[in-house]
Amino acid sequence: MENLSSSLEPAEWISISHASDVGAARRSGQLLAAQLGMNETRSGQLAIIISEAATNILKHAGEGRLLLASVKYAGERCIEVLAIDDGPGIANLQLAMTDGVSSAGTAGTGLGAMRRLADQFDLYAPAGKGTVVFARLWRNAPTGTPAKRYGGVCLPLAGETESGDAWAVAHPGKHITLMMADGLGHGPEAAKAAAAALRTLSAVPQQAPQTLTASCHEALRPTRGAALAIATLDPVAQQLSFAGVGNISASIYADGVRRQLMSYNGIVGHNMRTVRELQFPCPAGALVLLASDGITTQWDFNQYPGLAARAPAIIAAVLLRDHSRGRDDASVLVAVMPGSEE
Repeated sequence: MENLSSSLEPAEWISISHASDVGAARRSGQLLAAQLGMNETRSGQLAIIISEAATNILKHAGEGRLLLASVKYAGERCIEVLAIDDGPGIANLQLAMTDGVSSAGTAGTGLGAMRRLADQFDLYAPAGKGTVVFARLWRNAPTGTPAKRYGGVCLPLAGETESGDAWAVAHPGKHITLMMADGLGHGPEAAKAAAAALRTLSAVPQQAPQTLTASCHEALRPTRGAALAIATLDPVAQQLSFAGVGNISASIYADGVRRQLMSYNGIVGHNMRTVRELQFPCPAGALVLLASDGITTQWDFNQYPGLAARAPAIIAAVLLRDHSRGRDDASVLVAVMPGSEE
């Protein structure tokens, strides 16, 4: 399905703690660019963005990590770069974005170069609270390509090569459907269960959350099962429809208030009672957040001034960085409710 984005697209987490990691990250990015069919110019721009992002982590935080991901949106493909650290943040952001200014005694062109080369760029770096930088580069120079209104991160448990969590976003028409699946346990068998749920969404993206949950229940019977959360956004009605089974956290954040959505007990594919679909008001600009149980639920936007206005991928990355339990796969998906005219 052309209008399906998911965490199953090619992506790589790269730890940054040594100068050699910068080159490794750049090579991984070039491989993604080649797979995506980027031309030499776009590929070169991506290499600079990755190099600057990784170098900034080393200079200012000492260590951190990059997430490089190939993403599909509205039939178009792009590569996204997330640079995440737990360093000192940026005390004067406006000054730091000025070429020739650096607190590390360098040329100071890193953030400025990234902003100029990226098709979309955003960052969150309050003093004392680390830095997250986000850059997106489309396969071809964009000509009216809409800005993405969602973003997600999916981090496997340490030592695992596959994540038992998976998320997806489908927008076959005016509605947008968000899904997060958390396969029971972790590792390859958990990943199979989560992938089965996403394949079901891809096959029947128009189904309402309650019906789609039932379809996933049948599709996941041969697997070990999964927790599942499905939210469909209706921009015209400014309404969200939701169905959830298991311990995936789902919430709406609007007008400074976070509303938690209720899920049913059970395991999709094995032990699931009848699930009722619930409707909630969801105004334009509201954030919809899904998080696997690898993320603690005791987070508060009041602890992060200005974060709610940042790119969805940055919001997801900050919550993952600061609230991952560290003993399971961890995933966060964030979407912004569009206006009725979008």
